[in-house]
Amino acid sequence: MELIEDRYGVPHLYARNEDDVFLAQGFNAARERLFQIDLWRRRGLGKLAEVLGPDHVQQDRATRLFLYRGDMDTEWARYSSDAKKIAARFVAGINAYLDWLDAHPDRLPDEFGLLGYRPARWEAEDVVRIRSHGLTRNLTGEVERARVACAAGVEADLVRQGLQPDHEVTVPDGFDPCALPEDVLKVFELATRNVEFAQGQVRTTARDRTTEGSNNWVISGDRTDTGRPILANDPHRAYSAPSLRYLAHLSAPGLDVIGAGEPALPGISIGHNGTVAFGLTIFPIDQEDLYVYELAPDDHRRYRYGDDWESMKVLREQVAVKGEDARAVELAFTRHGPVIHVDEERNLAYAVRTAWLEPGMSPYFGSVAYMRARNFDEFTESMRNWGAPTENQVYADTDGNIGWVPGGLAPKRVGYDGLLPVPGDGRYEWDGFYSGDDLPRKLNPDAGFFATANQFNLPPEYRDMGLGYEWTNPFRHQRIVEVLSKQRRHTLADSQTLQNDQLSIPARRLTALLAGLQSKDPDLRRALRLLREWDAVEAADSGAAALFEVWLSKHLGPGFVRAAVPQAAEVIEDADTLVLLGELEKPGRWLPDEAARDRLLLDTLDAAQAELRDRLGRGEASWEWGKLHHTFFGHPASAAFSEDQRSRFDVGPLPRGGSPDTVSQSSYRTSDFRQTNGPSFRMVLDVGDWDSSVAVNTPGQSGNPNDPHYRDLAEQWRTGEYFPLAYSRAAVERIAERRMLLLPARD
Repeated sequence: MELIEDRYGVPHLYARNEDDVFLAQGFNAARERLFQIDLWRRRGLGKLAEVLGPDHVQQDRATRLFLYRGDMDTEWARYSSDAKKIAARFVAGINAYLDWLDAHPDRLPDEFGLLGYRPARWEAEDVVRIRSHGLTRNLTGEVERARVACAAGVEADLVRQGLQPDHEVTVPDGFDPCALPEDVLKVFELATRNVEFAQGQVRTTARDRTTEGSNNWVISGDRTDTGRPILANDPHRAYSAPSLRYLAHLSAPGLDVIGAGEPALPGISIGHNGTVAFGLTIFPIDQEDLYVYELAPDDHRRYRYGDDWESMKVLREQVAVKGEDARAVELAFTRHGPVIHVDEERNLAYAVRTAWLEPGMSPYFGSVAYMRARNFDEFTESMRNWGAPTENQVYADTDGNIGWVPGGLAPKRVGYDGLLPVPGDGRYEWDGFYSGDDLPRKLNPDAGFFATANQFNLPPEYRDMGLGYEWTNPFRHQRIVEVLSKQRRHTLADSQTLQNDQLSIPARRLTALLAGLQSKDPDLRRALRLLREWDAVEAADSGAAALFEVWLSKHLGPGFVRAAVPQAAEVIEDADTLVLLGELEKPGRWLPDEAARDRLLLDTLDAAQAELRDRLGRGEASWEWGKLHHTFFGHPASAAFSEDQRSRFDVGPLPRGGSPDTVSQSSYRTSDFRQTNGPSFRMVLDVGDWDSSVAVNTPGQSGNPNDPHYRDLAEQWRTGEYFPLAYSRAAVERIAERRMLLLPARD
C-alpha cells in the first residue's frame, strides 16, 4: 500500500484491493486524527469515566441509553453486503497504528500525555453502534413548543418557529404542556454533548443552539462554460481544531473515490468516484418523538399501555471509573425507547422514540454503498435504505446527467404530527417507515440546475406525508437560485464565488422597510442612512453589516417577540426571521398596524446603534462586522495548556463576514459573536475533468498541531480560496509532498 500526501495535506491511498485500501484508510485516520477519533469513540460508547474520572459517569450512562442494541446481522445488511468487512478492515488499520505507537511511544499525540491515558483498541461494531454523534431532530423543538404552549398557547409558538407547509398544531389528548419538567431533556443533552476543557478540567458542553445545515447545487452542462456538469457542496457543521471532516482519496481496483468523510468512519460521503459525483445537505425529516407515560403508583418501573401496565426493560451495566471502583448504572427502556426522565411526584416518565436507533442508522456510514454507484439507478438504489442523517443528495455523472435524491428513515405517524410530546399509552404510534422509494427525486430537471439549502422543498404531492414541518428558512436557497438563474455559462470560479457569497436577503427586505422612516435623533438618523445606502452584503469590513446583525439578532428579533407574544417572552429566545419579515412587511396578525411596526423598527434600531457605539466607538468609520463577528477553531483540550502552549492548538480568532442567512453561512452566539458553525469544507467538482476540481478544508487536514497541515488552510478558507483536488495519478504526483509505504504485518 502506498500513501502519497500532497502539499495540501490530502492523503492519496493506493492499494492492490479494497480490503487493503480500507485498512490504509484506518491507519491513516489514526496517524492524522488519533486524539479526535479516540475521543469520538469514548464519548459515543460511554467510556469517558474510565480515563477522565467520576465526573463523567452520568454522561457515560446517558450515552449508553442511545447505543444501537439491536441485531447486528440486520444492522450490517442495511448498509451494504460487505459493510462489516469494510468496518473490520478500517478498525484493523486504526489498531495497527496503535501497535506502531506501542513501539514508538514518543510519537503519541500530546493530548494523551496531558490526560494520562492511552488510546484504546477498536472493534468493528464501534463504527455502527454509536449513534449520538449524529444530527438529531426534533426532540428539542417539541419541548420548546410545549413550553410556549403552556405560557401563551400553542399558536404563539409560530413566532419562534414557523411551520412549512402551513399546519395547525393541536395539543395531543392526554398531554399537559405545563406538566413538562424543566430538566426533562437533561439526560438527552448529556448523551449528545461534546467534550471540552475548562480551567484545566475536562467538562462536557452543550451544543450551541444554532441550526446546522449546508448548501449544494448541481448544474447541467447545458448551463456551464465547458458543457460538463458542475457539482458544488459546502456542508455546515460545528467548528473545531481539527476540522470535523477529513479529505482522502481511496484507490484500488474497482474503487477510485475522493472527497470528504468523517475521520472515524470508513469511506467517502462527499465527493466523486470518477464516474458519479455526490454532495449532501440536511433534508429535515422529523425522526424523533418524546413519549409521556403514566406510571403505576406502586411501581415506577411499570407504565400504562392500553388497558394494562407494562414493565420497562432494565439493563444494569458497570461504568469503569479512573482511580475508583466501577459504578453500577441502570438503563431503562420502554417499548418506544430509552427513558430519559422520571417525574416521581407526578408519576410520569419520559422516553425518546427515535429512528436513529433502528438498524442501518449509523450516521454517514451508508456512504459505503453510494460512493460506488456508477449511474443514477445504482445511486438511487443505494439511497433506498439510507438512514441518517436525513439528506438531500445532489448527483452528477460523466454522461451529463444531474439529479436530486433525498434520503432518510421517515416514520409513518398515525393520528398525530410529531410537533409536541405525546402519551405513550398506545394512542400515538408509528406504522413503520417510508422507504427511499417513497420520497421525491428528480433527474435532469427542466431548469438545468438543482439546489438545496435545507429549505422546504417538498413537491405538493408529498406534503401530506407528515415528513416534517420545521425547515430552515429559505434565504440561502433563494440567493443561490437568484444567482444561478442569471448565469448561462456557469464556471467553476462562479461556484466558488457563490459559496462565499455574503448577500443577505433578510437585510435586503428589512432595509427596504426603512425608506420612509424619520427621526429627530442625529445618531438614529445616521443609522437609518447607513442601512438605506447599504448593498446588503455582510462583508467582514462592513459597518452596515455590523449594525444590521446587532439590530436583528439582539434587538429587533427579541423586541418582536415581546410585542407579539408578551406572555411567552421568557421562553422564546428569538423570533423566526421568516415570520418576522412577513409580519413587518404586512402587519396584522402579531402587530396591530404599520404604526406599531414603525415604532418597533425605530426603537430597536436606536438600541442597536447605541450598543454598537459602546462596542466599536462612536465613529461609523470604526464599525466593521469582522471586529465583532469571528471564527475560532478551538481544540477541545487546549484550555488545559498554558497560554503559550494553547496557541499551538487553537486557530483564530479570524474576522468573519456573513450570517446565518447568507450562502456563506455563519451562525454565531449573540453573547460574543463567535461563529458556532458554518462551512469548514467546500468542494466544487468539474464532472468529467476531475483534476480541474477544487476544495478547501479548515483549519487544515492534520490533527497534529506540530504538523504544518494543522492550520495551513485557515487563511485560504477565510479569503475564499481553494486548492486543486488532484485525482489522476499524474496530477497527484505533481503536488506530492510526502510518501509512505505501508506494509501489512505478516504472521
